This record gives sequence, structure tokens and C-alpha cells, in this order.
Amino acid sequence: MTVPRTIGIIGAISFIVGTIIGSGIFISPKGVAEGSGSVAFSLCSWAICGIISMLAALCYAEMGCVIKASGADYAFLDAAFGSVLSFIFSWCWAMLLKPASMATLSLTCAQYILTPLFNDGCGDVPEDLKKILATFVLLTLIAINIYSVALAARIQIIFTAAKLLALVIIIIGGIVKLCQGFTENLATGFDGTETSPGVIALGFYSGMFAYDGWNAANFIMEEIKNPERNLPLSIIIGLPLVIVVYVMTNVSYFTVLSMDDLMASPAVAITWAERVIPTVAWIIPIFVAMSTFGSANGSLFATGRLLFVTARNDHMPEVFGMVHVETFSPVPASILLIILAIVFALSGNINSLVNFISFIKWIFYGINMISLIIFRYSKKYKDLPRPVKIPIIIPVLVFLSSIFIVVAPIVADPQIEFLYAAIFVAIGYLFYLPFVFFKLHLGCMKYITMFLQLYLQIAKPKQSVD
Repeated sequence: MTVPRTIGIIGAISFIVGTIIGSGIFISPKGVAEGSGSVAFSLCSWAICGIISMLAALCYAEMGCVIKASGADYAFLDAAFGSVLSFIFSWCWAMLLKPASMATLSLTCAQYILTPLFNDGCGDVPEDLKKILATFVLLTLIAINIYSVALAARIQIIFTAAKLLALVIIIIGGIVKLCQGFTENLATGFDGTETSPGVIALGFYSGMFAYDGWNAANFIMEEIKNPERNLPLSIIIGLPLVIVVYVMTNVSYFTVLSMDDLMASPAVAITWAERVIPTVAWIIPIFVAMSTFGSANGSLFATGRLLFVTARNDHMPEVFGMVHVETFSPVPASILLIILAIVFALSGNINSLVNFISFIKWIFYGINMISLIIFRYSKKYKDLPRPVKIPIIIPVLVFLSSIFIVVAPIVADPQIEFLYAAIFVAIGYLFYLPFVFFKLHLGCMKYITMFLQLYLQIAKPKQSVD
């Protein structure tokens, strides 16, 4: 049994754009503005974050054409550095970062679904109700992804179109305001620009959070048709589209919001809608909910494949490397991710995780720039065909950017979350030693695997070779 290639160029672009454009563009403007200090530098920061993401994505495109396996960062780290680093990555990414991210997206989705129902001046949305709805959103996602891979891809395309429509409304509204002469905020230019590198880097954290997902297509490499062509093409089309949309969206925000207004707003898009389209402002929470649902769907789809590849390399229990015999969905991996996401959603302690989530991510992104250099010059990989070959200066620039993004916030504002990140990595190594390095197997796992195979109708597939 072989996992079929069912995702074309439109699907790959939709997964990139759909996974990137989530709650970030509706939440991050405040953080970017605080790290920028001025309107002009805020817009520059959005463009810079997008360019860094695009350059990093192009690096991943080259590596993806050399290492033709799903899993992206995991597959690259495993090929370049071996099992220790790849296991630590999969441990951090699958057991903490992505479940916490999906929990954040589901809570945001629930918040915006419920906001119109409680927008009567009598109080905010009850936290318990928000958590219940967030759990329902996550259960809906797992049902879709288990039922059909093709359905999950179609939903991603539909919700990508919906979220882009929402941003088109904001952009067109901004253009109308510009034509009406609302330029006083934009005219302030670089007045008040922040000069502290640490503060600027903290602003970049918010910007990079909004662009996160630029490597989504690499996680589904084995399911993309003609990946040598469609993977880099989806990046070249998808990332510039996102950059233009993000910059134009922020220009629209600044037509009616000053820097102080933007930084004081708990939900920038809603504040914008109340000033520009007050009679139909209620549509914005609906679009934000659809946006976050689409991002959570993309995250579940991609990260389920990461666990699948991890298990196939014996870094996770064998059952997580199995797929449904009819739908080819990685059912056990998806179920584990949803369970962890529900735990994070019900705990309600997501905000305290945001900083060290970005901290860990950009450590691994930086290390993978070294992976590309290894693939380019090592005897094992240097002669392999490269449909995509980028100038070597690009991974060097991305690596230097990752150092700035990781180190500067620690220097500017040391936080306990960074210590938690180090502890979580250490715990991952403690799991690696007995279960991966020494290959310790629990006797009961054989029977648990057999039970789940029968109950979930799953089997271990062959690796795609076409």
C-alpha cells in the first residue's frame, strides 16, 4: 500500500497561504507596531518578516527536492545531523508547539464566533463557553481529516478563499479611505521609530508568528504531484501573495487607526470594521473564525504527516506511522495531536507559551540553514539533482536572521518561558535515550498496536517513490 499523490499546485498553494493567513494578521499588528514605534517602520517590518519567510521557504524548497520525504524540518535534520536532533525537533514540534498552536487557533475561532452573540455591552464571552466551543472545533477538524484527505484539502481551498475575501474587503476599504484623503496617519512616516534592537526583535516575533506556516507544503511532500516543480512554484506564488496582502492590510488599518489606536485595540480588524463598515461590522468576526479554522486544519494536516514520518523512522511508536486502509489518513497521529490540543485549549494557559514557541521554532529554522549547506557540499548529497538551487548567501542571511530573532529578545527581556523551553528539550532527550538510542520496547505496545489496527482499520504503508 502506497500513499497516493493527490495534491496539485492549487492545493499546495492553498496549504501555504491557508496555513500562514490565520489569526496572526488579525492579532499581530499590535505586537509589530509596539516593536516598530512608527507607521512606516511597522509596514517595513511586515515586509522584512515576509522576505525572511520567503527566503527561508526557498531554502526549504531546495532541501525538499534533495530529501524527498514528508516531514520537512524533521527529514532535513535527520539527513544532515542524525537521529538525536531530528527526534528533539519532532518531540518539541509535535508534542508542544503545534498542539499549542492549534489550541490557540481554536480558542481564537471560538472567541470570534461567540463575540457577536455577546456584543451587547453586558460582558465578555464566558471562558468556559469559549473552551467548550474550541473543543468542538478541534473535534470537527479531526473528523474531517480522518474521513478524507481530499475533503481536508478541499476545505483548505474553500477557507483560504474565504479568508482572502475578508482581507480583500479590508484592503478595498483602505483604498477607498485613501482616495477619500485619510492619509494623516500614514503621513507620520518614521516619526517615533524604535531604535532598540531587542524591542525590534520582539516586534519581529509577532510578525514571524503571522507568517508561520511558510514551510507547510514541505510536510506533505509525498502527497504533492510532481513535487520537483510544484513545491518551489507553490512557494514562489504563495509567499509573495501573502506579503502583498499583509502589507496592504496594514496600510488599510492605518487609514483609520493611529499607532496609539492600533496598540490600544484588542482586536484590530473589528476596530477597523466599526469605523469603516459599521453597519456590517459583524461580518469580520465570522471571517476571522473561518480564517483560524482553516489555519488549524492546515496545521493538523501537516503535523499529522510529521508524526507519521517520525514513527516510520522508529522515533515514535509504530502505530503513529500507520494510515487508514481506505482514506490514507494518518489516523493515530491526528488523534494524538487533537488530544494534546484539547488539553492546551482547556487549560487556557496559551498566552504564556507564545514567546517560547517562537523561540524554539527559530532555533530549528536556523539550524536547518546549516542543513542546506551540508547538503550542498557533503559527498553524499552534493551530486544529487537540484531542480531548485538558490544562491548560498540566502541560507547564510536566514541563519543570521534567526540568530537575531532568537538572541535579541533574550537580551532585551529575559523571560521564564525561555527556561521552560530548555527544560522541555531536556525532557525530550530523556525519552530519546531509552526508547530510540537503546531501542527499549514496552511489551504491551505490541498488543496495543494490534488492537488499534483492528479498531481503527489502519496499516503501515510503503513509502512513496514516484
